Amino acid sequence: MIARFSCGAASAVATKLAIEKYGDAVEIYYTDTGSENDDNPRFIRDCESWFGKRVNVLKSEKFDNVDEVFEARKFLVNHMGAPCTSEMKRIPGDAVWRVGDVEIYGYHSAERHRVARWQAQNTERIIECPLIDRELSKEDALGMLDRVGIILPLMYRQGFKNNNCIGCVKARDNISYWKRVRKHYPEVFKRRAAQERKFSVAINRITRNGVRAEIYLDEIEEGDPKGEDFAVTCGLFCMSEADQFSPQNICHES
Repeated sequence: MIARFSCGAASAVATKLAIEKYGDAVEIYYTDTGSENDDNPRFIRDCESWFGKRVNVLKSEKFDNVDEVFEARKFLVNHMGAPCTSEMKRIPGDAVWRVGDVEIYGYHSAERHRVARWQAQNTERIIECPLIDRELSKEDALGMLDRVGIILPLMYRQGFKNNNCIGCVKARDNISYWKRVRKHYPEVFKRRAAQERKFSVAINRITRNGVRAEIYLDEIEEGDPKGEDFAVTCGLFCMSEADQFSPQNICHES
């Protein structure tokens, strides 16, 4: 049983549910891209206390961070994906997978289509999604962590919907996301903007006068991101799920 823990709320709850079901058979793996938030090690330690198990950290043997991948490949992203996903996530993750292993993922109730696509592309693999099995949403996962006393990763608290790499190039056609990156991580924003120009690719597109057109990061208008921050909820079923978890003492570092 391989729990694919991503330092996100959904994968954390999925991992905990898998441990409650399968116990010591679950091995937990986190793939460090070298480009995620500095708060992640704190979140990992809190989750380890909650899980009662160690999180094993995997890392690329070729690259230290996603910027090194972009420079080596001379490429950022297109409609097929980004090179960092393969180099920093899939290759290190596959190193611990064997035929017959069951992989635990944090797909939630609104992501059944993603699971179907994943299974169609990976027919040799077995996947289990505890959140979908229990009809739990992303908001439920955030609420469950809050209910058991785990401080959410910093990027959630800054309004990001996911705790991915800072300045994720797969956040395409999402001007609000990039405004939020510019607000909280201006150096990363400037680096992505320079990489766009260097590799002649625009991550985002907008509609101008009824025509879909590329827009580079350095062309995005000034101002704060629009839209609501991600909601944290915990309904009755979510609460009962959280309350059944074995109590753990979460020690928060200042």
